[in-house]
Amino acid sequence: MFTLYTPQTANKALPEIRRLFSNILMYKKQAVALQEQVEIVVQSGNQFDRFVKKKQELNAAVSSYYKAIEQLETTGVVIKDVEQGLLDFPSRRVDVEVWLCWKVGEADVKFWHAKDEGFMGRKPLGTDGFKDDISKLV
Repeated sequence: MFTLYTPQTANKALPEIRRLFSNILMYKKQAVALQEQVEIVVQSGNQFDRFVKKKQELNAAVSSYYKAIEQLETTGVVIKDVEQGLLDFPSRRVDVEVWLCWKVGEADVKFWHAKDEGFMGRKPLGTDGFKDDISKLV
């Protein structure tokens, strides 16, 4: 699904986005732990059946991780960096497509950046020559 967000609609969606992103982190943690367990099984020289069982558990965890990413991104929000918790909401300022930028831990969506800029280029809404950003964003 493709959605253009305003700062207001992005902030309204944040509780669900936070929940979905939390699931991503949970599944990633599970996959990393299972990968470590698979490596231990391999190094210990255990029989095939133990390795195959643990590998299947890892495959399921990785699959759940990617499904959780897909579920979040069906909202139209794009994950830019799972490790840093960077997410972007597509928006438009007049006739220019921009990203509303949010990082895990921030209370609200309060920043934006151009499509060709990343986190380092983000600016607070309503500054940097974009007067009345909030009212001009779709």
